[in-house]
Parts: sequence; C-alpha cells; structure tokens
Amino acid sequence: MDVIFPRKLREGDVVRVVTPAASRAMVMEHDHTGVIEARFDQLGLTLTYGDHIDERDAFDSSSVASRVADLHDAFADPSVAAILTVIGGYNCNELLPFLDWELIRANPKILCGYSDITALQNAVLARTGLVTYSGPHWSTFGMRDHFEPTLGWFSSVVFGTAPVSLTPATHWTDDPWFLDQDRREPIVNDGWWPIRPGTAEGRVVGGNLCTLNLLQGTPYMPSLDGALLIVEDDFESSPATFARDLTSLLQLPDAAGVRGLAVGRFQRASHMTRPLLEQIIETQPSLNGVPVLANIDVGHTQPSATFPIGGHARLTVTAPETTLTLLRH
Repeated sequence: MDVIFPRKLREGDVVRVVTPAASRAMVMEHDHTGVIEARFDQLGLTLTYGDHIDERDAFDSSSVASRVADLHDAFADPSVAAILTVIGGYNCNELLPFLDWELIRANPKILCGYSDITALQNAVLARTGLVTYSGPHWSTFGMRDHFEPTLGWFSSVVFGTAPVSLTPATHWTDDPWFLDQDRREPIVNDGWWPIRPGTAEGRVVGGNLCTLNLLQGTPYMPSLDGALLIVEDDFESSPATFARDLTSLLQLPDAAGVRGLAVGRFQRASHMTRPLLEQIIETQPSLNGVPVLANIDVGHTQPSATFPIGGHARLTVTAPETTLTLLRH
C-alpha cells in the first residue's frame, strides 16, 4: 500500500477537535481552554469542535456512533486541515470496525494525539496508508509553563517538511500540571540511554505499547517488517508488564524485520530503571544486532516530541553520535 502524507499546516487553517476516546467533559473539570486557544491563535490556526465531544457516559466517553460521526465529519469537511484529539482514554479501538476507510484515504489530513489514540493511528496506517502523528492532544496545549519544547517539535513536524533531528530536553516533568499550574517539578534530564549500538532507517510504527498490542491479530495491525519502532507506556505499566507487552509485540511473525527500537521516557510511578530495561531488551532475540535507544522525549512525560506514524526515520546509536531523525514526516 502506498504511503500518503497529508498536507502540512499553513497559517489560517482550521483544526477540528474530536474525542475518539475520553470525553472533553472530563477534561473540563480542570478548564485550561483560555491557554489552549491563545496558543492556537499564536500559531495562526482556528479551532472548531466536533458535535459530540462533550457527551459523557459511565466510562467517561461517549457512544461509538457519536465518536465515529465526529471523526467522519472531520475527514469529510473540506474546510478542515487537521484533526486533534482532546485526550486519550481506554476505548479508541471500539471505533475501528465502523470507520469508513475509503473516506479517510480520500481525504488525507493531519491527525494528532497519543496514548489510546495509538490504536486509531496505527489502524489508519494499516488500512489506508495515511501517515498520522503521535503528539500532543488538544488538552496538552493547556500546559502554561515548560511547554516550549513540545510546541517546537509539534510545529516543526506539522508545519515543515525539513528533516527534524530530535535532541534530549534539558529538563522534564511528570507532575499533575492540570491540577495546579503554579506548582511544577522540573527534573534535570540525564539524557538518552544508548542500549544497543547500530544504525537503522525504517517506517515508523508505534506509540503507546499496550495500546498497540490491542491491534495484534486484527486487520488493523500495521506490518512490522522494515519498521523502526518508537514505543512508550504510562504509569500503569510496571517493568514486568512492559516486558511482556514488548515480548508479545516482538513475537509477531513479521517482527524479525524490525530495524530499530526507540523507547520513550517512563513515568516515575512505573519504577522502570535503566538496568531493568537493559535486562528486558537482552531477552528479546529479535533485537539482536538492532540499535536500541531509550529515555527519549516521547510519551506520557513532558516535554514530548511529535513523530509520524508511517513516516520515515533514522536511528543512530554509536559511541560518538546518538541521533533520532525524522526524515519524512
């Protein structure tokens, strides 16, 4: 299947906000809309909202029909240049059997979000070839302070076409910023962790690991043959859980074709350490001779880089140089 890259954003474009997983009503318990809309004004973008984003059921979500309708409307509306998710959740994969893949393929546009949105993004790649973007949610833009690196990476990827070389942030945070914007806890970054040396280029597949696992054995799982994996997980994933989820992914028949692995920074509550992760990597036979880099700035800590699911990247893990470059996004 041919890869489809959506048009890049331009000043004056319209961005549609949707909720494929959790409802905006949950997010609005801590309302940072003013910060969010000011940021998009500065970017020269206009926000519009799906009709059903504030519906809320017992699972802090809404009906499959409502979520599908908002997604279909966003792709079909010619005035919409990009689609941004409010937040993640737990149930994005419920939508997959009901999506109009031909509609999505015929109307390629930027789709950005992360966490549970991983299921939708990788399914879009598998069924249509459209490149989507693991990056900030609409709600993430409400972070008042320490947001500049995340915004810079997002802008470079969704507005520009030049290769983007990611570098470690100087500080990172893992605090409940949405509860109290005045009490933040920046942590000095100890840099990336080169786990295994080598150089690789490939098609980017990944996002949130335990969500990507949900697609295994379904028609919505993209091929791992020739893939450069970029994965991360949140505080609910202990080292043991991450180990078995990674093992499950790398036991897929086409995982022998994985060319490289980059792992996002773990939240502190996961209790992952570098020695534990190195032990986990050591147990994976399909990673023999494959470059592995960890503690990169993607995932559930901040700042977090935007990367293209279905795009092309290069990973270099050598003694004098460790780089991750988004070549085509």
